[in-house]
Amino acid sequence: MKKETIKQVIREWQLSVPQDLLRRELSIPLDSGKIITLVGARRSGKTSCLYNISEALCKSGLSRESILYINFEDERLDLTTETLDLILQAYLELYPQIDISSCYLLFDEIQNIDNWDKFIRRIYDTQTKNILLTGSSARMLSSEIATSLRGRTVSYEIFPFSFREYLSYRKIAPELYAAHGKAGLNSALGDYLCWGGFPEIINASPEMRTRILQEYFNVMIYRDLVERYQIKNLQALRFFLKRVLSSATKQISVNKIYNDLKSAGHKIGKNQLYEYLDACQDIHLTFLCRKITSSPVERELGEKKIYAIDNGLLNAVHYRFSDDIGKTLEQAVFLELKRKEKNIYYFKGRYECDFVLKEGPDAVQAIQVATSLAEESVKKREIRGLLECCRALRLPAGLIITRDDDIAEIISDDIKISVTPLSRWLLG
Repeated sequence: MKKETIKQVIREWQLSVPQDLLRRELSIPLDSGKIITLVGARRSGKTSCLYNISEALCKSGLSRESILYINFEDERLDLTTETLDLILQAYLELYPQIDISSCYLLFDEIQNIDNWDKFIRRIYDTQTKNILLTGSSARMLSSEIATSLRGRTVSYEIFPFSFREYLSYRKIAPELYAAHGKAGLNSALGDYLCWGGFPEIINASPEMRTRILQEYFNVMIYRDLVERYQIKNLQALRFFLKRVLSSATKQISVNKIYNDLKSAGHKIGKNQLYEYLDACQDIHLTFLCRKITSSPVERELGEKKIYAIDNGLLNAVHYRFSDDIGKTLEQAVFLELKRKEKNIYYFKGRYECDFVLKEGPDAVQAIQVATSLAEESVKKREIRGLLECCRALRLPAGLIITRDDDIAEIISDDIKISVTPLSRWLLG
């Protein structure tokens, strides 16, 4: 009977009308010979990416019958470690003549089954190399995937929508020149900076957006952190998370948070707070940005800047975050650089430069983010940090990204500084 249920689930998906979903920008190879694993924050679109992949395969000429899609959160399946093999048995009974080695297996939320990795390793070694997986951070971390699948996998991180994807989802044609279109683009950018790019919230009302994002945050706390890491001191965890998120775009001091917790009467060890910080990165809630330096010790142990997965989530949890335009801009730039898989650092000398991009051992670009350069004092401050960074790293040019200043070029100390508005930079 269980096998018959699996057949029903397989055929229902194969006969369903393909969903009209936004095509994501992330390019995922389908002939790498590796298990492809999609990881990322909750509700960022991992399942939609699997659907996109299935439609791309069909457009390339593969029949839908050659794609086996299973969502392991389907309550009808009720599978265990011992019954996982029934999936392949049911599939091959449905299509006895099919060449399994040319089929694609798409397994969504597979972490719900204990010892799933042994099953995946076996079918990868004996049946087909075309396997794609998604998993929740509550049960399956990127590091654990790499360990469990022992070199057979390549992971891709799925983020909430980029600004380009956001515009495409809202069917807004980007316009950088005509006055009317440019005004619409700037309005959309303001909305994006405030509410972020989680797909579900884009068409929701402002009140529902806040509720949905707060619910995401609560699920991250209770499922991804408390359950997974067996955290008992919930009050201290909540205090810690609020402080971490309120520090977005700034250097974070675990020692200061520890002292504040201690003063408030919370009993918790400093090492536990460092573990909380690591856990926040594991579940894709936050990211750390290290200082660029030639000293590996200073790079690893020195103070780090912290960023969150999404501006909307920050705004829903840390009230009035969106009032600080400079922070929302810096967050947006950091997340776009992460989407592009750049190696990101920050520079700190006498002054500071927000981002330095590296390729291999070399710095290749310095980026400063500013709300506007209209005020001379602000312009002078932002330029001096960028110039110090460029001189220290021997870079001939730097970039300043602002909210909506006109494109400009500044030459100072033989260093060429380009100024560009955020909308143009985000659109590439």
